[in-house]
Amino acid sequence: MNSNERDELLQLLARESYFERELTLASGRASNYYIDCKRTLYLPRGAHLAGELMLELVRAERIEQIGGMAAGALPVTDAIVGAAWRHSYDLTGFFVRKELKAHGLQQQIEGAFRKDRSTGVIDDTITTGGSSLQAVAAMRAAGAAVTHAFALVERGEGAAKAFADAGLGYRYLFTAEQVRAAARPGRA
Repeated sequence: MNSNERDELLQLLARESYFERELTLASGRASNYYIDCKRTLYLPRGAHLAGELMLELVRAERIEQIGGMAAGALPVTDAIVGAAWRHSYDLTGFFVRKELKAHGLQQQIEGAFRKDRSTGVIDDTITTGGSSLQAVAAMRAAGAAVTHAFALVERGEGAAKAFADAGLGYRYLFTAEQVRAAARPGRA
């Protein structure tokens, strides 16, 4: 992994995506900080770096398709699929809706999903893993063999155990503490 690119992405996350204030996370837990990865993932350089670096994790596990719950997984999935194209790696992407779509093809899983491909679930920031596990349930119900979970940022609040209990390997690029330390260099 290119350490300069990894450091650059960490600095972007710290500068663009890290906020200190009281709020409630998707898991329902209260927190005094938030990492909004979308603010970095929708910057051209942030998307490029995240795609390149996350592709290395995905490729190491021989994943052939990746996706997760909308909306958290969308920008990071897109970044990885773009990187896969640049590196001629056969990887497709998709996303999972919280509910079955009521019109059109009425699908819960959208995109280039195929049940016969080695599958990974992804999210930008993971706390307990609940959203990812909800996506995994839909993928498995559709016939996919989901083997790994991936995150750009791991908050360290229970996801690793939840994924292990679900039979998933787990890989992530940064811990929340790494992002926090980069955002608060004088106070870490």
